[in-house]
Amino acid sequence: MNRESSRRNFLAAGLVLPAVASASRTSGQSPQAAAPSSQPAPQSNASAPAFQYRTLGKTGLKVTSLGFGCMITSDGSVITRAADMGITYFDTARSYSGGNNERMVGAALKGKRNQITLSTKTEGRNKQEALDQIDKSLSELGTDHVDIWYLHAKSKPEDVTDELIEAQQIAKKAGKIRFAGVSTHSGQQTLMPWLAKNPNVDVILTTYNFTMEPFMNDVIAEASAAGKGIVCMKVMAGGTRGRGATPAISEKLHREGALTSALKWVLRNRNIGTTVPSMTDMDQLDANLKAMSQPFGAPDDKILAMHLEHIAPFYCRLCGDCNGQCRQGLPVQDVLRFATYAEGYGQFALGRERYLALHPSHVQAKCGDCPECTVNCPHGVKVAREMARAQEMFA
Repeated sequence: MNRESSRRNFLAAGLVLPAVASASRTSGQSPQAAAPSSQPAPQSNASAPAFQYRTLGKTGLKVTSLGFGCMITSDGSVITRAADMGITYFDTARSYSGGNNERMVGAALKGKRNQITLSTKTEGRNKQEALDQIDKSLSELGTDHVDIWYLHAKSKPEDVTDELIEAQQIAKKAGKIRFAGVSTHSGQQTLMPWLAKNPNVDVILTTYNFTMEPFMNDVIAEASAAGKGIVCMKVMAGGTRGRGATPAISEKLHREGALTSALKWVLRNRNIGTTVPSMTDMDQLDANLKAMSQPFGAPDDKILAMHLEHIAPFYCRLCGDCNGQCRQGLPVQDVLRFATYAEGYGQFALGRERYLALHPSHVQAKCGDCPECTVNCPHGVKVAREMARAQEMFA
C-alpha cells in the first residue's frame, strides 16, 4: 500500500485505537464526578458545554479535553471567558508575541490560578538561558510556578540536551515548575519513542491532526502507555482561510464546520490528555466548546476528506521527508509552517517574525535562483511555488 493510500485509510477508517484506553487516563464520567475538587463544576443549564476531563499521564493533573492555545490570542477577555466557562488548561510560551503573550495570559487568568493548569515553554539554548527564561516567565505570568514547562520545538533526541534536562530538574526542585515537558512540531517517529523512555519527561506536546501519518497513533499510544501526558497542538491543520479553492468550496468548508470536525477527530483519541487549539474570539471559543461535546461521525469524515483535498497543494504536514533535499539547505518545513501562521491563522506578523529569525543565509535565499526544485513532497505540496510565495510575502 502506498503512503497516500495508507493516509487516506487513516482518515476514512478512523482511529484504530486500543480498547484498553484506561479509565484512569480518560474519564467518561460527568464533569462533576471527574473534575478536581478545587475546580467548580460548570453551570448546570441546557446551554452549558458537556466537559470531559482526562488525566495527563502520571502527573495526576486532571484537565478538560479542550484546552486553550494562547499563542495568537490578543484579546484577554476570550481567555478569561474560557476559564469562567470551565476550560482548565492554558498554554503559552516565553517567545510568543515577543514575551507579551505571557503578560496578557497572566492578566486574563488573574485570580483563577488555583482553578487551572498553566504551561509555558522555553527556547533557551543552554541551561542558563532556560533558567533565566523560567524566572522571566513566572514574573510575566504573575505566578510563583507553572504546572508544565516545555523545552520547545524539538525534533530529534539530540535536541533535548542533558543541560536542558538539568535546567528543568533544577526548576522542579526549586518549586518553579511541577512537571517537565518537551514540545515537538516534527520528527515524532523517532523523538516520541525516545521521550517515552526518558524518565525525566512528564508531558509531551505534539503536532497531531487528521492530515498526519498513521504512525502518529502508534507513537502517541506508546508514550501514553509509558505514563506520559499527551497534549496536542495544530489540531486544525492550518485553518481554512481562502487558499487553493474556489470561494464556493471555501465557504462550504466554513459552513459545514471543517475546523470543528478536525477538532472532534483529534478528541476521539483517548490516549490524548488535552488539546490546545488557538482561539482569537468568542465565536471560535463557542464553536470549539460545542465540538468538544459532540461525537465524530460520517459527516465529519466527509468534510475532512474535502478539506484535505483543498489544502494538499500548500499545507505542510511536517512529516520530515523533505529534510536535506533542498540544494540551498533551506528548512522547508519551518518556512511552510511560518506561511501557515500568516495565511492559515491570519497572523502575518507572527509568520514574518519567525521567518526573519532564521539564519541570514536562509532569509536571503531565493528559490527562483535554482533551475529546478530538488524537494519532492510525498503529499503533493507544491514546494517550489509555496517557498517562493513565502519568500515574497515575508521579504
